[in-house]
Amino acid sequence: MNKILRRKLSDEVLDRLEKMVAQHPVGDSLPSERELMELYGVGRPSIREALHALETKGLIQIRSGERPKVTRPTADSMLAQLSGAARLLLEQPAGVLHFEQLRLFLEDSIARHAATHADKQQIADLQSALEANEREIPNARGFADTDVAFHRILMAIPRNPIFISVHQALVDWLISQHTPKADPIGNRRSYEGHLAIMNAILRRDPEAAGLAMRDHLMASRRRYAAPTPNQIKA
Repeated sequence: MNKILRRKLSDEVLDRLEKMVAQHPVGDSLPSERELMELYGVGRPSIREALHALETKGLIQIRSGERPKVTRPTADSMLAQLSGAARLLLEQPAGVLHFEQLRLFLEDSIARHAATHADKQQIADLQSALEANEREIPNARGFADTDVAFHRILMAIPRNPIFISVHQALVDWLISQHTPKADPIGNRRSYEGHLAIMNAILRRDPEAAGLAMRDHLMASRRRYAAPTPNQIKA
């Protein structure tokens, strides 16, 4: 029986639509709003509320004048949903330090992994990124961009898209808290941190790679954030 008799209507519709979506491949169209209203015996507001919830979850795509199309959530879409909450957390006392600590644990592990598992092409890509980073030491924006690129290439070494998306979100959220400034001396020290990480990876020394990454990120923390009473010991 399709008629809904109990519970909040939009919640019940959402449950049933999720089951419907699970039975369709990506790209399939769902029934129109009117057809769904007739199928479940509810009004348009309940249908639209449920469809909006599905779109927020990354399960469907809604375009004006078209039937909803089935999609699948990605790491990027899930993190995009968290963006607003993340920015609120960043504004809390020690919020930035919490995010930096998360990045520290993630990149420490990735550096160790890279020292053991990076292949020749990945190492070549990392070296190219390092060279680009060195060239941009005098330029505030260029150095910031190549800094992020170096870490992104490092993060791609495990070939796990979730790592890449989580790292990109973390970096974006943290970068939003400060703007690049002309600081060739600071940029040189940051580049030297990248170089230490690179050398440890070339030596295939995971312990040294992890320690070099920790030293680099801790130096970055000191560079961009003034100490606070709530500072976290990483």
